[in-house]
Amino acid sequence: MVDHQAEVPPSSSQQLDQAARAAWARRWMSVSPHSQLLAWTDWVCNLAISPGKRSELARLALEEWAQLYYAALQPPGSQTHPIPDRRFKDPAWQQWPFNLMSQAFLAQQHWWQTATLGVPGVEKHHERLAAFWAKQWLDMLSPGNYLATNPVVLERTAREGGLNLVRGFQYLMDDVHALLTHRPPQGVEQFRPGREVAATPGKVVLRNRLMELIQYAPTTDKVHPEPILIVPAWIMKYYILDLSPHNSLIKYLVDQGHTVFCISWKNPGAAERDLGMDEYIDLGWRAALDAVAAIVPGRKVHATGYCLGGTLLAIAAAAMARDGDERLASLSLFAAQTDFTEPGELALFIDESQISLLEAQMTQKGYLRADQMAGAFQMLRSYDLLWSRLVNQYLLGERAPVNDLMAWNADATRMPARMHAQYLRRLFLNNDLSENRYPVDGRAVSLSKLRAPIFCVGTVTDHIAPWQSVFKLHHQTSAEISFLLTSGGHNAGILSEPGHPRRSYQLLTRPANGPDISVQQWLERAAWHDGSWWPAWLAWLKARSGPALAPPRLGGKHGKPLEDAPGRYVLEH
Repeated sequence: MVDHQAEVPPSSSQQLDQAARAAWARRWMSVSPHSQLLAWTDWVCNLAISPGKRSELARLALEEWAQLYYAALQPPGSQTHPIPDRRFKDPAWQQWPFNLMSQAFLAQQHWWQTATLGVPGVEKHHERLAAFWAKQWLDMLSPGNYLATNPVVLERTAREGGLNLVRGFQYLMDDVHALLTHRPPQGVEQFRPGREVAATPGKVVLRNRLMELIQYAPTTDKVHPEPILIVPAWIMKYYILDLSPHNSLIKYLVDQGHTVFCISWKNPGAAERDLGMDEYIDLGWRAALDAVAAIVPGRKVHATGYCLGGTLLAIAAAAMARDGDERLASLSLFAAQTDFTEPGELALFIDESQISLLEAQMTQKGYLRADQMAGAFQMLRSYDLLWSRLVNQYLLGERAPVNDLMAWNADATRMPARMHAQYLRRLFLNNDLSENRYPVDGRAVSLSKLRAPIFCVGTVTDHIAPWQSVFKLHHQTSAEISFLLTSGGHNAGILSEPGHPRRSYQLLTRPANGPDISVQQWLERAAWHDGSWWPAWLAWLKARSGPALAPPRLGGKHGKPLEDAPGRYVLEH
């Protein structure tokens, strides 16, 4: 398949359209207003010809008003039952009139949820968009977000004589200054790559225009002969897998007797605008695999991919299977989707109108800025990532100390224009990989060709790669799959070091060529385990590895390491 859109220079009229769309995208903060307008128009028009739905909503409104009226008639302090929403869990919300405010808000939220869902004739994507934007507006109008209507803030203000607001205002000024000067948030300077984080000793053994390959120094006298090659996501820095020493997955693997290699992607700029998915396979995966094969010759590789890196690894592994390349001992995929029919809440921001605006912006800049992606992620979890933080910091005057995960999250990266457009269109919009249409070297690949055993991890509260979507790999290949579902979200669920509190997981292996299994069947059969899932993965790798032997030299017999880990690319901003 040839990407004509990327190769044919745009005409003058197309350039004019791109400039206009880029300006329009900047005006709307990279969120397509056309998608929203189409969604609301679809909803309104279909609701107008649905008298049954309208009567249901009218009846619901009357019932909720009646309940609020009854609650208003009760003597102050007579209602002591907790409000079923964590935003109003503090006992102060049970006091009059704040109990009425919170109940009115929740009633309104319930009404809008009922109103936007289940209207006959509304296209599914439009239904989800209408429900999403209704929730965004309601979240913004929550009484908990404002000084005058939040009893917890009022009590704190009275107790401290307003000092909480003084601190909050100072925090606000600090954040505004950091935003205007393009500086990272305060506190992240305590977590410097190569010192406090990304500090596992190793050497950069390969560098090209897209990535550096890090080989980590062994800490045991003997190691398993099969090396582990990690492909991280390129949307953020690789050291999510090598945070502080106590929660570094890479350090854990090294200390357990594994030879570990990890790709560190370059933070692309305008010069990398034409790098596409093919380059991420060639300059990324293939170059890294060839280097590993030279350093540890004659050994198969445990390939491991996280998030977008897992999707890329699945594509590359399918191409290897197609071409008869048998260098993989196993495949481990963490929170990585291979079927995008139900990609979760990110699908709200992916349609033709939205992608065309992003493409226009990226064509001008050559890349997608990190803050353009951060806004979308914040809206997906607006209470956790936005409103609760604003209230805690600026009204309560409480600034939570920055931890390693927060510092990593602030160390965002850009994405090349061509690659990101291809990724969104081929995978999210067209679902080419699942439909056996995804091209590598001009020929389609199929996950059905995979034969190496697979360890697949999903996380319970993942908003980026929902575990039910990750699970669909079962339907795409007959290879052995050990599927593990762990507590936590997209990042915190993967960071699950032994000793981490409140961690648990389920695990079940479907044998090669075994019968297909549904999500519900898997949930019923998979055994529960308390604690970290890392030891379970380690045992799985050990069962597919040979007897331990002397570790390979850093860089191989004839290669010379370029510099100490974590290298240069991870330091680029």
